[in-house]
Amino acid sequence: MNKIKLIESVQKDLKSSKADAERAVNAVINGIKTHLKKSKTMQLVGFGTFRVVNRKARLGVNPKTGERIQIKASKAVKFGAGKDLKGSL
Repeated sequence: MNKIKLIESVQKDLKSSKADAERAVNAVINGIKTHLKKSKTMQLVGFGTFRVVNRKARLGVNPKTGERIQIKASKAVKFGAGKDLKGSL
């Protein structure tokens, strides 16, 4: 599912306009982003937990040339599914 399909699903569930559904989806996504920037962890009970993790710098290999390259340290978001989400699959 992509963002457009998610918006259509929200529109159907809320019986609202596509614009209202898109605003709702964007508000949730922006809320998650904002909260992760501030506190690095966000738990949605029944759904799962988002958390920011630091990735160390490391050596990698360019698949086209085989050349070894240095990959810079970065931040990534990890998601752990909650018990209810796992149980519904």
